[in-house]
Amino acid sequence: MNFAVILAGGSGLRTQQSVPKQFISIYEKPIIIYTLEAFQKHDSIDGIVVSCIEGWQDVLKGYASAAGITKLKRIVDGGGNGQSSARNALLALENVCGGEDIVVIHDAVRPMISQKIISDCIEKAKEFGSGLSAIRCQETIMRTEDGKAGRFGIDRNDIMRVQTPQAYRYERVLWAHKEALKRGITDSVYTNTLMLELGEELHFSFGSNKNIKITTLEDIDIFKALYATKRDKWLRQKA
Repeated sequence: MNFAVILAGGSGLRTQQSVPKQFISIYEKPIIIYTLEAFQKHDSIDGIVVSCIEGWQDVLKGYASAAGITKLKRIVDGGGNGQSSARNALLALENVCGGEDIVVIHDAVRPMISQKIISDCIEKAKEFGSGLSAIRCQETIMRTEDGKAGRFGIDRNDIMRVQTPQAYRYERVLWAHKEALKRGITDSVYTNTLMLELGEELHFSFGSNKNIKITTLEDIDIFKALYATKRDKWLRQKA
């Protein structure tokens, strides 16, 4: 089986809105629903678990029902950070997933995820044990200590920009989250950073510059433009 774990536990303070950013409505639809629809549509996804910010679980249930998200199997409490939110969802799957099943972890606020990204993520995880959506960095990278100045550059050929989704074999990723707690690792940004701290080697899968993470008001404008282009293309093809 392949399960999607959607992380929707953040409050989204940087968007300066009155609701968590995953519930901001764009073109009369909450951002999280765009994300859920992508996994609902994918033939290889058997179920979805959402780790949701406190107080919004019932709202999410209503939105998901209205949008026909039938693969949503469970909503669990979001944690204090991304690590605990992912762990809560993974623990909820202990009686559902087998060791070799694949778990695809994705940010609720990356609504432009494509079917190709999901497919390659799963394929790499089945082959190598992990599949992290990633792209080459196109910008010049400098090392800095204070964010104000820098004297050293970093070769772009030595780095990858890692996004979500990130797919893993269930047994291994569950072990990683439990082992992290034993070792006092409690504030990893993503599951991949947690696994790197545990000494794991990770593999990359297909990524895209369009797979943006909505963090600021500017990101909302970018998403609107990208989605409008995608929608117009679909309408032209349908006509």
